[in-house]
Amino acid sequence: MEQPTGMPHHLELWVPDLTRAANTFGWLLETLGYEPYQTWEHGRSWRLGSFYIVVEQSPALTTRTHDRHRPGLNHLALHVENRTALETITEEAKKHGWRLMFADRHPYAGGQSHYAAFLENDDGFEVELVAPA
Repeated sequence: MEQPTGMPHHLELWVPDLTRAANTFGWLLETLGYEPYQTWEHGRSWRLGSFYIVVEQSPALTTRTHDRHRPGLNHLALHVENRTALETITEEAKKHGWRLMFADRHPYAGGQSHYAAFLENDDGFEVELVAPA
């Protein structure tokens, strides 16, 4: 199936620890409806429709730490079905290597009209889960 010009094909995140990333991202992505897609020595991917997300511990890494405050990817924002699902995922995320950021402002850390959860894993990757208004 041909995709519209400009639609994302995939997103690849280089991670310092593949096992840890596969556990945290794998749980989250599968909870959101992604399915395991590819597995190779240094990486894993999960697919939803024609889009897939890769985590890879590349041998070409030049550092072992991710800093979302540096130039590059700050965070990944993903839709969640509804507010109930967002809260359920947020609570369960704690058991799967994620912590809630901005807990004192949750679920409105992005503003009063933006219902979202901001999660961070042990490697410093941030994922924003966004529920419909």
